[in-house]
Order: sequence, then C-alpha cells, then structure tokens
Amino acid sequence: MTDREPLRQRLVAGLAELHCDLPPAAIERLLDYVALLARWNATYNLSAVREPAAMVTRHLLDSLAVAPWVCGHTLVDLGTGPGLPGIPLAIAAPQRQVTLVDSNGKKTRFLRAAVRELGLANVQVVEGRVEALSGQYDCVTARAFASLADMLAWGGHLLAPGGRWLALKGRVGDEELGALPAPFVVQAVQALSVPGLDAERCVVIIAGSGQPAGAPATRIQS
Repeated sequence: MTDREPLRQRLVAGLAELHCDLPPAAIERLLDYVALLARWNATYNLSAVREPAAMVTRHLLDSLAVAPWVCGHTLVDLGTGPGLPGIPLAIAAPQRQVTLVDSNGKKTRFLRAAVRELGLANVQVVEGRVEALSGQYDCVTARAFASLADMLAWGGHLLAPGGRWLALKGRVGDEELGALPAPFVVQAVQALSVPGLDAERCVVIIAGSGQPAGAPATRIQS
C-alpha cells in the first residue's frame, strides 16, 4: 500500500503554490480519490497516469489550478473520464452542484463508485453523449477532448446565460480561437502554472456574450 504521508505533503505544498486553501477534510478526500482511482486503474485502465504521486500532480493539482475561474452554483464537466477536473473541483467546493458526463460505461461505473465511497452528495453522474444532454449550467468545464469549435457545437446549449465555459488545454492557436461559432466569444486565454508539472497548460475562458458571470478574468495570451 502506498504511504499516504508523502502524497499529502506533495498535495499540501502544491495547494499552497496555487493559493488554494482547503480544509483538512477536503485534503483527505482528495487523497481518498487518488487511492480509489489507483486501485481501479490497476484493473480497468482508466488513466494513463499510473503512480499515485503523479496523480497528485497531473490530476489533482492540474484540476485545481483552474478553480479561481470556476463560477456559479452549478457546473457540468464534459468528457470527464475518471472525474477530471470535476471531482477535485467538487471536493474543493461542496456547495456547488457538479454533474459529470462521459459516454464510456467503464468510466461512469468508476465515477458512481467514487461518488458513493467518497460521500460526494453534490455530484451526479450522467452516462451519455454531450450533444444529448439537456439543462443549463453556470459553468462548463472540459479537457481538450476536441477542438473548441466542436466542443461548443456539441455542448454549447448547456451554458446558461451569463455563464462561463472553461476549456483546459495544453496550448491553443489563434486559428482555433478564431473559429468559435456565434454567439460564443473568447474572454481570455489564461496561462496556468501547475506545481510540479513541466508542461504547458492554459484555460480558455469562453462566454456566450461579452459579459460572463463572476469576476473578470485576467487576459494572458500564451
């Protein structure tokens, strides 16, 4: 069994760098999530990241780096896979209702087990395709499972008026940014610095109009 203390130290140090202040119970729940994912991953191959220490960096801290730009009372995480960034964000903000969406049955089985075992009362899991999902959400998160234009074509109807779409990417070019369908506009491209991760990360902040919800984002093109 993996020694939990080094993982806790790595997580706490990373959270301090992100200026993300979480209570001890949330930190333990994040570590419980890593332990559960590592256990399932050995059988079901849910993530290419195999080592729990790497999961702390590449899954937990990578997800929580976007937390300052999350807004509103409801969030939907599209193409969530094993729950990223949705589960770490849900643990960090238990008052927010989070919906995790994925079309892969193996991954949604894990998600339901995680919700149950971690006691995530603010999380629900939906197995299905993004374009078939109904409802509207204050915030939409999505890792780069497709181009920005395709993601918005499939899931743009899920963004509530005044809401914010957060697309997590490694890098993004001007051509992709310029190909967004109306009425969506890029408010900012914010570079992200993930503690312990030597790779480019950014979040593309998209609004359905020129006035997204929450505080205005800093414009940093990377």
